[in-house]
Amino acid sequence: MSALAAAAVLGLTLAGWCFWLGAWLLAEGFFGARRTPSPGAEAPGVSVLKPLKGMDAEADANFESYCVQDYPGDYEILFGVSDPDDPAVAVVTELQARHPERDIQLHILAEDGGNPKATLLHQLAARARHDVLATSDSDIRVPPGFLRSAVAPLADPRVGLVTFPYRGTSPVTYTARLEALHMTGTFLPQALVGRRVLGMRFALGASLALRRGDLERIGGFAAVVPYLADDYQLGVRIAGLGLRVHLADTVVASVLGATSFREQWEREVRWARSTRVSRPLEYPALLLTHTLPLAAAYLPLAGGGSRAWTVLALSLVLRLGVAWRVTVLAGAGGIVRWLPWLPVRDLLSATVWLVGAVGTGVTWRGRRFRVRADGRMTARLPPERARRHAPRLGADLEPEPDPAPGAESKSV
Repeated sequence: MSALAAAAVLGLTLAGWCFWLGAWLLAEGFFGARRTPSPGAEAPGVSVLKPLKGMDAEADANFESYCVQDYPGDYEILFGVSDPDDPAVAVVTELQARHPERDIQLHILAEDGGNPKATLLHQLAARARHDVLATSDSDIRVPPGFLRSAVAPLADPRVGLVTFPYRGTSPVTYTARLEALHMTGTFLPQALVGRRVLGMRFALGASLALRRGDLERIGGFAAVVPYLADDYQLGVRIAGLGLRVHLADTVVASVLGATSFREQWEREVRWARSTRVSRPLEYPALLLTHTLPLAAAYLPLAGGGSRAWTVLALSLVLRLGVAWRVTVLAGAGGIVRWLPWLPVRDLLSATVWLVGAVGTGVTWRGRRFRVRADGRMTARLPPERARRHAPRLGADLEPEPDPAPGAESKSV
């Protein structure tokens, strides 16, 4: 039995080698073909939609990057928050004063349940002037050519959505550095393989752009409000129209700052469970990406012989080599010095994958939700809030069960 288990784990490890070698080749081809895009003879107007909640690291510089775009057409920036006392409000107000030449709007919007980000996007889109909509998470910083990269592919009527790869940057704490390693050395290569193998029928939610008309054909942002993975839903629905999802060759930066282990854990488990419910048939295949943990598991199964140690050593060299190369290609050279921690990062990734394979609870910026098998999410609120909170767009709101006398309530 142990021999059979050892053979199975060895086979998975070798398959993982093939995955990472393929990711390396795809990364070389993808980044090697990069060029400065042109928005075309007529640069259409763009509405940049930015939902906010709380204060992200270096928020002022992140927001500033959208105000200094090298774009010949007209564009506006719409920020949306659900709480007028949100600390991000002051940052946006200062940005408006610093850039009177730029159309920067701040909207205080209702949060009606469901996916908080998609709920704000739905309301911001209704207030936008232009027919090209670009969305971006609050922690994303973009280069000056971001809007050019967003608009240029949409000149092709066969392209329905443009999505952007992202890298982790400016990590301060140890956990943030591990997260940066994951974003650039693991997730980005996975996305490039998915682009080739899955036909790019998905989107990366950090930043994307699409035409208002195509968005309306799939029901607008309101159609994805009930779902945890709004980016996946947008991508698969746009692809369902017979349009292509285009992966831009401009890499945007996710500014991490100081994050705690709990924040990182909750975020990555949410991503894992989101992937599982969105693509249940593909989720098990992610096991192949955990080459180092597989090689480590093979070592005791094989009795610690020389072959097992060789497999572990080669797996380490391969993972470090691919992560280093992709990190450099993606412009995240500052992360290279943290590559010695990649084995720890890969072990954590494998643990997240295992935890993500079960369970339905997720935490999103301090709020608890339950994700259903179809990808829809149910907000978990204290009973008094659930009774007075009537959702209009999003998922159902369920009260937390009242604890039994003398018992403590538990997190989802």
